[in-house]
Amino acid sequence: MTRDRGTDDPHIPVLIGPLIAAVAPVHGHWLDGTFGAGGYARALLGAGAERVTAIDRDPTALALAAPWAGDYGDRLHLVEGRFSDLDTLAQGPLDGVVLDLGVSSMQLDQAERGFSFQKDGPLDMRMSGAGPTAADLVNTMDEAELADLLYLYGEEHAARRIARAIVAARPLTRTLQLASVVKSVLPRQKPGQSHPATRTFQAIRIAVNDEYGELLAGLMAAERALRPGGLLAVVTFHSVEDRIVKRFMATRAGEAGRGSRHGPDLAEPDPTFEVILRKQGADEDELAANPRARSARLRVARRTAAAPRGVDAVALGVPLLKGDHR
Repeated sequence: MTRDRGTDDPHIPVLIGPLIAAVAPVHGHWLDGTFGAGGYARALLGAGAERVTAIDRDPTALALAAPWAGDYGDRLHLVEGRFSDLDTLAQGPLDGVVLDLGVSSMQLDQAERGFSFQKDGPLDMRMSGAGPTAADLVNTMDEAELADLLYLYGEEHAARRIARAIVAARPLTRTLQLASVVKSVLPRQKPGQSHPATRTFQAIRIAVNDEYGELLAGLMAAERALRPGGLLAVVTFHSVEDRIVKRFMATRAGEAGRGSRHGPDLAEPDPTFEVILRKQGADEDELAANPRARSARLRVARRTAAAPRGVDAVALGVPLLKGDHR
């Protein structure tokens, strides 16, 4: 679920070597839709991009880049915004788009941001600092809605038990409060297992920041913004994200399969992408240097000249809560 750092260097993002190799030769105008600590943007500039537009919804990330961003002159353009709007924020056709999903380690390591279940802080989790907080969500949703959220967004199989415990413990205002409630109703953590609150915090963070909606809109925005031959590279950190990206690329490449063989033949739309890298994980050296890369997956596709089109969220496996009609 984390990105943008190795153990020793906060500016080395995961899978940067495989990504640069997959999209080489790098040239033209690229967009980094999840700027974070700037690792991908700097790697793209170093690999030959003439210009990089870097987007982040977190104003803190852009402020922290101020001391070094000027070194690149007009080759690096920092923009506060969401990557779901990348086609308008980029101001012109793109030669490449990189999306590194999830919460950045920079955000996770700041206790006051409320993302971590291991550090005490306000129950916030907002990437942009605007809108309802995680506390607002867990203290106002009813038990059934909360259970659905934990199950669909976090793939938490003990969702109903956890939701019941959260409702009984409300109001919750601190991260360690929530982590303690979750931990109290789950089996004791075994060596090597993830923290019991991992999936709960993931689900709530995704809901607070509408991450699945952003991903769906961002993939379509990239399709609109990329010129023919342009490349889309996406790094995911959990199975739901990866499933959405995988199905989007397969569907756009005409690889999603047909309906019933007994039904009538339907005209297939022209492919808008060609898949050039189906799935790449971290190698042993990267895992040794950065254990947080263990769940990272990279997928890359090349844009064709076909016109962009709409998308079916259900067909892509986007989890939909009750009342959500994307």
